Amino acid sequence: MSALTPLLTASELFPRGVLPYLLGGLLVGLGAAVIYLATGIIAGASTFLESTLSYVSDVPRFNRFKYVRSRGWRLVFTAGIVSGAAVWGLVLAPDPGIWTTDVQWWRLLGGGFLVGVGTRLGKGCTSGHGVCGTGSLSNTSLVNVATFLTVAIGTAQLVQALGVSP
Repeated sequence: MSALTPLLTASELFPRGVLPYLLGGLLVGLGAAVIYLATGIIAGASTFLESTLSYVSDVPRFNRFKYVRSRGWRLVFTAGIVSGAAVWGLVLAPDPGIWTTDVQWWRLLGGGFLVGVGTRLGKGCTSGHGVCGTGSLSNTSLVNVATFLTVAIGTAQLVQALGVSP
């Protein structure tokens, strides 16, 4: 029987310290609260993306009245997510190689596809369920977040056990 892997220390879990993660979490929570208090809309990124698609798609799902009516500020929100990541990666990132990966393009594409399918099956994404849904003690969101975590941990364990590398 092999020895158990020791638990990770805080310095291994947070190699840059706890502050960046704490600050990021507080800002995400504050943003979700401001959006909800100002509009009554739960800030889920997948729904925001769907409303943005109403600009370029005739699919009825994307052209619901509530999406078309609020798509202007949702587009700004979606653009903010993308541009915020770009500014951080291009200007503020401690490592300029942050945009590189050894993962093959087909694995990235497949992973993105599976995330999209999971988002539709789960009727939302981790930002909607994980940040807003659990904060409001939604039973659906609590089950979805438990499912997200279980599948993610199981997948990571399976990939590691199979010895899969990029």
